[in-house]
Amino acid sequence: MLPSRAGGYHHEYTVITPGSATRGARRIVTGEEYQEDYCTADHYASFDLVDHDC
Repeated sequence: MLPSRAGGYHHEYTVITPGSATRGARRIVTGEEYQEDYCTADHYASFDLVDHDC
């Protein structure tokens, strides 16, 4: 679950899913803080914080 924030705090971006006729389930979600970026592969059921050091 993402941290609770006011509306408009997070922004979502679609990650292209090869072979999908729709937008698919994968997204990158960004927050306003530096390196506050999350990825989800299951359309918001779970999130992983992006590791910017890898």
